Amino acid sequence: MGEAKRRKEALGEKYGQEPTILPWMPITKSQAEQFVKWSTRGAWIGIAFLVISWITVRFIGPSFGWWQVN
Repeated sequence: MGEAKRRKEALGEKYGQEPTILPWMPITKSQAEQFVKWSTRGAWIGIAFLVISWITVRFIGPSFGWWQVN
């Protein structure tokens, strides 16, 4: 008997299904990886927005006279 057949008999219904992170949490490992990927991308977009906003307020705003210091 081959290893795949033994594994299939041992796992029963769970054979071929993707494993979950925790037994009581219905989130698979690939879903967790996708969440990390998207949240990392969102964080970088937020950092870029923060830098662009800071440059606008710090340099571009005063050059148009929006903030005058006497």
